[in-house]
Amino acid sequence: MLKAGIVGLPNVGKSTLFNALVANAQAQAANFPFCTIEPNVGVVAVPDPRLAKLSAISGSKELIPTRVEFVDIAGLVKGASQGEGLGNKFLANIREVDAIVHVVRCFEDDDVIHVSGSVDPARDAEVINLELGLADLAQIEKRRDRLKKQLRTSKEAQLEDTALGRIQAELEAGGAARNIALNEEEEPLVRLLGLMTAKPIIYATNVSEDDLAGGNGWVEQVAELAAKEGAETVRISAQVEAELVELGDEERDAYLEGLGVSEGGLQSLIAATYRLLGLRTYFTTGEKETRAWTIHAGMTAPQAAGVIHTDFERGFIRAQTVSYAQLLEAGSLAEARNRGWLRSEGKEYVVAEGDVMEFLFNV
Repeated sequence: MLKAGIVGLPNVGKSTLFNALVANAQAQAANFPFCTIEPNVGVVAVPDPRLAKLSAISGSKELIPTRVEFVDIAGLVKGASQGEGLGNKFLANIREVDAIVHVVRCFEDDDVIHVSGSVDPARDAEVINLELGLADLAQIEKRRDRLKKQLRTSKEAQLEDTALGRIQAELEAGGAARNIALNEEEEPLVRLLGLMTAKPIIYATNVSEDDLAGGNGWVEQVAELAAKEGAETVRISAQVEAELVELGDEERDAYLEGLGVSEGGLQSLIAATYRLLGLRTYFTTGEKETRAWTIHAGMTAPQAAGVIHTDFERGFIRAQTVSYAQLLEAGSLAEARNRGWLRSEGKEYVVAEGDVMEFLFNV
């Protein structure tokens, strides 16, 4: 399951956003730093209207979306890498996620205290990024010290140390681990460290309701920063998201339309996460269930089958495959077969976004 960690300075709207994304979560959203003492974890279904349409075609009894786990990590402050605030504990939590959702405050509100005394998202982002970089540096230095004894006798240790040396130099220059290209031998060695600056980042610009559609100058600042880093940006309003939780589907659509946007922050955030991580969705469908599965772009049919069960990958024979659009147009698998749209794909087939698949395999 994809895991995303929500980080940022205190009082930027992290817990409000988390509560909205995970409507039944118990995170406390209060106007003071460190209101989140333990990382709150919530699992949300990935909204995908294709599921319902496939379910209708198959007459499925159950509809199962893919899911994303969000971790609300308490507010970091300057000095977190040296243990300021509750830094060390929370930095450890960030190491466990696949992607970082960095919430930056892009709204004025005299009733919500800013930990630095003023709204400046570029400065705030720099504080968090610096703390993550310093924490990674400390971890790399410790790891390289341990590797010294092995360098003369272990090629693997030499590979790891060389890669870590390049990353260390980048961090010392103010960059991030994700900027350093690693080869296929180095990557698994470095991955074990869980370096935070190696993780993909999505900047979530938290704006007022009035700025949700058009943004503001602060949002533009963050967009420039993200462009330099190769990061994604999503414009959200944590307060709007909190209000959406209380509305029904029709009311929600009307409310968003009134604000000049077509979708809520959850959909935008998940779409950005999928783009950033290079993820795709394929489907299985039948009378029992219609289900969405998440895979990495470029996965072959056996690898995609392995997401369901490792036995499916080991014993893979072939996959019956049709695109979502063609199945929808045909109206049934039988008609898709009649039209020649239902294909038999082998081990080399690379699964496409929206493929509807049935796997044949030996046990």
